[in-house]
Amino acid sequence: MTIITDPYFYALAVPAVVALGLSKGGFAGMGQMATPLLALVMPPLEAAAIMLPIMIVQDAAAVWVYRKEWDGRVIAIMLPGALAGIGIAWALAAHISEATVRVFVGAITIAFVLYNWIGIQRVEREIGSAKIGAGVFWGALSGFTTTICQAGGPPYQIYVLALRQSKMVFIGTSAIFFATMNWLKVVPYAALGQFSAKGLTTSLVLIPLAIATNQLGFWLVRRTPQKLFYQVTLVIMFVISIALVKTGLDQLLRG
Repeated sequence: MTIITDPYFYALAVPAVVALGLSKGGFAGMGQMATPLLALVMPPLEAAAIMLPIMIVQDAAAVWVYRKEWDGRVIAIMLPGALAGIGIAWALAAHISEATVRVFVGAITIAFVLYNWIGIQRVEREIGSAKIGAGVFWGALSGFTTTICQAGGPPYQIYVLALRQSKMVFIGTSAIFFATMNWLKVVPYAALGQFSAKGLTTSLVLIPLAIATNQLGFWLVRRTPQKLFYQVTLVIMFVISIALVKTGLDQLLRG
């Protein structure tokens, strides 16, 4: 069986998997950098497909650890919308260019960073309840963006942060929501031909690192102030995303 052998790929894949592991361990948002990193060296949907099996393994561990602390009402409200969003992304993905997806991935990630720098404090101040209409809308947007570029976090957070859940309930609800969405994405990714023997074997090679960093995330989230991790991660994501948007726009202009 063959695997990806490009050293540049692994130079980016290793930090991407580490970020995913910490994110699944409880540092929500850090995994946002994974697909933009790999999209610098391969088509974004292919990058997302390589990350998907790794995320599913990490999800299983996260769901088990946080299985007793989650909000069933939020899950019930957001998942129908998420399913619709995944379906819309599936329908559109076959008709948009690789360069367009690169620009979209970069733009979404830049928006995520700006939201964390500017908007998140406002959302946290606005206490609300789990309203059905809003939950379906933000769930659909989360399903769409997670399918296109593994970036479902910002729409999910905009809805859930206003509920003022406890830290562990927020982490547990996030774990179950995204674990379910990742399994739902297997069908459209397979139908779009994004899974390959080489890609799946490469995912398998990276899974031990993913499990190790997942466990590190579980340990750190209970013992470490998260602010510094987020600050460093957001700066890295911002720089990566600008490069990704530039690459995509250059391709579009040449094309």
